[in-house]
Amino acid sequence: MNTVLVQEVIRYSKLLEGVAQTLKDLLKALKGLVVMSSQLELVASSLYNSTLPEVWNAKAYPSLKPSASWASDLLRQIEFLKDWINHGIPSVFWISGVFFPQAFFTGTLQNVARKSVISIDTISFSFKVRDEGVCG
Repeated sequence: MNTVLVQEVIRYSKLLEGVAQTLKDLLKALKGLVVMSSQLELVASSLYNSTLPEVWNAKAYPSLKPSASWASDLLRQIEFLKDWINHGIPSVFWISGVFFPQAFFTGTLQNVARKSVISIDTISFSFKVRDEGVCG
């Protein structure tokens, strides 16, 4: 799972760098220190309309949430990764908190295959839909 964690950290780092740089540039433009480019104008308009700016969306995980909810989820996802780094592999994973779930599932299968000394092609996930809730 270390490979999956490293890949997740790289993806989130690129996203956070892009968001931070865009916000710094937008703040400078709003203060009149730099020219407001059309891209920065689109970012400002998106944030005003509570939608995710396209420049962020291009680097982000899929989401249909408004920008405020998206930002809250992003902070929770970063905390999830910090906990994973600081405390080891969690016993429960927040799947929608993973940037690239396909890599996570493949990594999980690889770990099971290595531990059981079997071919990864011979294992898969199975699911059961249950009527009762998780808590009850």
